[in-house]
Amino acid sequence: MRNVNSVLGPLKGEDLGTTLVHEHVVNSSGGIPQVFPRFVDRKATIAAAITQLKDALNEGVKTIVDVTPMDLGRDINLLKEVSEISGIQIIPCTGTWLDIPRAFGTAPPSVIADIYIREIEEGIEGTGIKAGIIKVANASEYLSREEEIVLRGAAKANKATGVSITTHTNALVKNGEQQLRIFEDEGVDLSTVCIGHSNNTTDTEYLMGMAKRGAYIGMDHYPGGRSPGTPDWKERTLILVRLIEAGIEDHILLSHDNLVTVSHGPLGNETDRAQRLKYNPDGYSFINRKVLPMLHDLGVPKETIEKIMVENPRRFLIGN
Repeated sequence: MRNVNSVLGPLKGEDLGTTLVHEHVVNSSGGIPQVFPRFVDRKATIAAAITQLKDALNEGVKTIVDVTPMDLGRDINLLKEVSEISGIQIIPCTGTWLDIPRAFGTAPPSVIADIYIREIEEGIEGTGIKAGIIKVANASEYLSREEEIVLRGAAKANKATGVSITTHTNALVKNGEQQLRIFEDEGVDLSTVCIGHSNNTTDTEYLMGMAKRGAYIGMDHYPGGRSPGTPDWKERTLILVRLIEAGIEDHILLSHDNLVTVSHGPLGNETDRAQRLKYNPDGYSFINRKVLPMLHDLGVPKETIEKIMVENPRRFLIGN
């Protein structure tokens, strides 16, 4: 069993505790925090993040995985400061979201893999803070050349380092299956893969099919229901119970995809931030306050809930 990198250093499996595997403290776009700092109200973002994460800590959350790579405006020093003050352990990522740099489009996957490996083994942006997970994404029914390069680069980095992969998908078009095909073709152990945003669909056959291939399914869009055609949080939780009853609780990971609401600063959209806060005033605490009590009321055993919130994230991030 290996350790996993956090912004404050390596963590052992027993150190992780209740873990949210797909969250964001701050995001914007690649280079924005460094080149256009006025766009991000950094001071307000740090204060809001500390407040929300201390709240989550009081609710029992111990660790979050921040899946904000470079093209989503990653600010690694901000994450370190927030972790130090809030007391929440933060695992940072390498990888690429949907805003794939143009230069990646002509690079071989091995070059992309080397970039990811360097951030895992040497550190991010000269800070010495090492990535603990690889984040990649695609969202359409058809895989672009650039997206395939990034997915294959992630697969190669995973095989070289053992660091797990988490993904952004559009579950309504089932493109998690695309991702798994690429990873299988590259020889990735699918027990080191989480197919993200899987609870945006009600298609349990799609979800169980991925779990039966060995992957984790990221039920990581809570509360959900903001996008047309996607279920609300209660329906998501009922689906979760059906998956548990089908015997795949070992392959389920829960999270919010939460974003600190002031992260876009004075040039951002105040209306959007207000709607986000109204929609989920509980932030990183929503699952602990709403979802876990509902699971308990629906008869899910305490041991199963503990497995999903503690054991599964530990196995996914560190191994058996």
